[in-house]
Amino acid sequence: MTANQSANRPTVAIAGANGFVGKALLARLLPDYYVIGLTRGERRSEAVAVDGRPSLEWRRADLFSLLEIEKGLQGADYAFYLVHSMVPSARLSQGKFQDMDIILADNFARAAKKAGVKQIIYLGGLIPEEVDGSSSHLYSRLEVEETLRSHGVPVTVLRAGIVVGANGLSFHLISRLIRNLPVMICPSWMSSKTHPIALQDVVALLAACIGRKKAYGQSIDVGGPDTLTYNEMILKTARIMGRKRHLYPIPLFMATMSSLWIALVADVSLKLVKPIVGSLTHSLVARRRWLQEEIGVSGLTFEESVRIALEEKQTKEGKTKAHPFVSNVRSVQRLVLPKGRSAAWTSKDYAQWLPRNLKPFIKVEEMDERLHFLLFGMKKPLLELTYSAERSTDDRVLYYITGGLLAHDDNTSRRGRLEFREVLNGQYVMVAIHEFIPKLPWFLYSMTQALAHLWVMHRYGRYLRLKANSSALKKEARDMG
Repeated sequence: MTANQSANRPTVAIAGANGFVGKALLARLLPDYYVIGLTRGERRSEAVAVDGRPSLEWRRADLFSLLEIEKGLQGADYAFYLVHSMVPSARLSQGKFQDMDIILADNFARAAKKAGVKQIIYLGGLIPEEVDGSSSHLYSRLEVEETLRSHGVPVTVLRAGIVVGANGLSFHLISRLIRNLPVMICPSWMSSKTHPIALQDVVALLAACIGRKKAYGQSIDVGGPDTLTYNEMILKTARIMGRKRHLYPIPLFMATMSSLWIALVADVSLKLVKPIVGSLTHSLVARRRWLQEEIGVSGLTFEESVRIALEEKQTKEGKTKAHPFVSNVRSVQRLVLPKGRSAAWTSKDYAQWLPRNLKPFIKVEEMDERLHFLLFGMKKPLLELTYSAERSTDDRVLYYITGGLLAHDDNTSRRGRLEFREVLNGQYVMVAIHEFIPKLPWFLYSMTQALAHLWVMHRYGRYLRLKANSSALKKEARDMG
């Protein structure tokens, strides 16, 4: 970035700049800011100038790579986080989407701290008054908020319900159901209240958060003027589309059946639909909308936002191309971290636990900051891991996968790696493999090595839980005695 590019204009980075909200936000910010668009895939540089000044720079940044996102956020004054991880990021993804979300958010927060970012602005979702772990989708949003705040950068969270726009997932689902189903059986979740908001209003509110000190550290509900049930949204949208639809409510929730049916009819991945439907036992209504009152954005009505979205839809039809994957693996497990322990302790403990519990089949040798995992009777290691001292801290330890009989010799810059990372104020440690390319044929790897890894991590996770419980009981006994 040159001095001319940033002169008199703050620099804003957008993670998720290629997404539904990100594209609209980028267009909104260009006249007043120098914008860094962060993208996971390769993208040709686009020269966008405002008043003769360069205003947009694209940077490749896979958010699963802390190193890449550190480079991506260099020079940013403010950073938007518009990312969710429900779409698989590797050919084989092992782990829950909420655990993937935590790693992405933790990387972003760490990198923002290092880059000197003044504020992170996150578009999350509306949360009911009380939420527990029974709704993975809602609970994950709270965990992401906590994770983004965990490294000291001020965070502003806008909590929105359904964002109505031409390429939004929720609007896509509604419009496809209307097109394909003249008659709908409506489970009880479709009577839950929700608070839709127009894409244009969300973008205006996100932009208004930049540098607004009053919003630092705040989670702010936003919503349009209408509070509706899903049944009402379908009927209103159908009427605007000129289609008569009949809805027949039934007093059953039917989360699994609903997810399967919606995914099939709307031609959307079940992995995207299932968590969303699972969260709809709650009414999701905006409550504290002080920001909208302060800046005078009451919002478009639902019907107004639908008409705009339908007009845009006619000129923007077409599927987004899926990101091409090489034969790589991402595996993420969330393990309980015993109190007083760290990621650094876990990495060493795991290397000692593994041969002790898989004896005599596996042994681990440590030499010159390398770990060799050897099968009984063999001299060449199954895997070789090399400790990265410069990329490791007490709360995050990184090993690169540098060789072994089971690792593919990959000449690209995207090296396979194993990390141990503390999250959520030290409650858990994430053990994650990224960008690993197996040497075994893919079908054989999936049936053997991949399953073996999950079995080992399950065993180690149980060991850590027992250790954590034992420590807690000992502490309780000392306190009582």
